[in-house]
Amino acid sequence: MDPFLNMLFGIVQILLNALWWVIVIQAVLSILISFNVINDYNQFVNTLWRGLNTLTEPIYRPIRRILPDTGPMDFAPFVVLILIAIINYAVIPNLAMALASSAA
Repeated sequence: MDPFLNMLFGIVQILLNALWWVIVIQAVLSILISFNVINDYNQFVNTLWRGLNTLTEPIYRPIRRILPDTGPMDFAPFVVLILIAIINYAVIPNLAMALASSAA
């Protein structure tokens, strides 16, 4: 396969892995704040919370439009994590194999 495409797929996978961890950290932080384990009046926690929400909200918004309202439980992060896993472990490797076989 072309080295450029190989590098491009690697970069996409690294970015998807980073997004995975941002969503997991945001979900854990959300749970800790909602159960009052950590206080969002703390400046560091508040800044981290707002930054993570700024990163994840554009991703969650279209999914929240599709999902039914479940009250206080938000399933958008779980749906995004599943979509990231599908893209990272099924779509990208199969696309790379298809491009490699067509180039041969």
